[in-house]
Amino acid sequence: MRFLNKTVFFWFIILISIAIILVGYGFSRYLRTPSFQGNKPVVVELLPGSTFAQLAAELQRKDVLKHASWLTLYAVLTSQARRVKAGEYRVEPGITPLGLLRLFTEGKVVSYKITFVEGWRFQDMLGELEKQSKLKHQLVGLSVSEIMQSLGYPNEHPEGRFFPDSYRYVAGNNDLEILQRAYQKLQQVLQQEWLQRDPDLPYESPYEALIMASIIEKETGVAQERARIAGVFVRRLQKGMRLQTDPTVIYGLGESYQGNLRRKHLQQSTPYNTYMIKGLPPTPIAMVGREAINAALHPNKDSSLYFVAQGDGTHFFSDTLQQHIKAVQRFQVRQRSDKYRSAPEPVNPE
Repeated sequence: MRFLNKTVFFWFIILISIAIILVGYGFSRYLRTPSFQGNKPVVVELLPGSTFAQLAAELQRKDVLKHASWLTLYAVLTSQARRVKAGEYRVEPGITPLGLLRLFTEGKVVSYKITFVEGWRFQDMLGELEKQSKLKHQLVGLSVSEIMQSLGYPNEHPEGRFFPDSYRYVAGNNDLEILQRAYQKLQQVLQQEWLQRDPDLPYESPYEALIMASIIEKETGVAQERARIAGVFVRRLQKGMRLQTDPTVIYGLGESYQGNLRRKHLQQSTPYNTYMIKGLPPTPIAMVGREAINAALHPNKDSSLYFVAQGDGTHFFSDTLQQHIKAVQRFQVRQRSDKYRSAPEPVNPE
């Protein structure tokens, strides 16, 4: 009888061992077998405070995961359930349950991109921020001064203070955070460029160089012309000549500008009308890229004082007023006489 009991116990142990091995093999196979057979990625969100069991159940409802309780059990037994991070996740077709767990514990959340473009105004930035549905919008209803106050820069004019670039963010970030990053990036780039500037420039501060860079940014989109444009304006400042540049006039007109700059606008007094004021306008007029800043701090050292648009996106540069008048007649003679024809204008600036 004792022998029989030992035999039964022996086979019982054998069966239990086989069962454990089979369960372990099946469980291992489950963890490593693709569970999502869809054709395109699915975005799922783990809200703050949610449990892994709730996430797994949601994945099963979306047909991304089979046997959610199995993965939940594995996550609990391996202490990984407590390590999952809240956020949005992009689940790719063919992912395994083990891959899903790794995705959530490593916090590989979905990121989004917002791009600010060289030459944009501050209002263009705000408009782009408003389009980002995944951002928390804290700027709504705030005035410009209140926005700068919220950023920690009271009494600063916002124009040109932010660096045009692409910025990544995740759902739940807010628009103020994006602005803060763009502000800091501009300060970093401006300081780097300022420390390497040419000598004897007519700027008393990096901010004045930023103002000049914004004018250069709006005057030309042709990379190789930036330093030549900068050279013209720097020499005009050094000679006490007015800058006489369209973009500053247009900026000063604000909402009243309807896309057609006329001579009457050049006679309209604003702090930005560089046909009437000497020196730089009071603030930048647009967002500025590194290339425009570099051009403002490393202007071309030829002798040109004038330039005129040639109609193909580039400009013709002249050293004297007489040469400039001829260039205007050559390139812009067909324009109506009541429209502004070139920058700087072919009249004696004094």
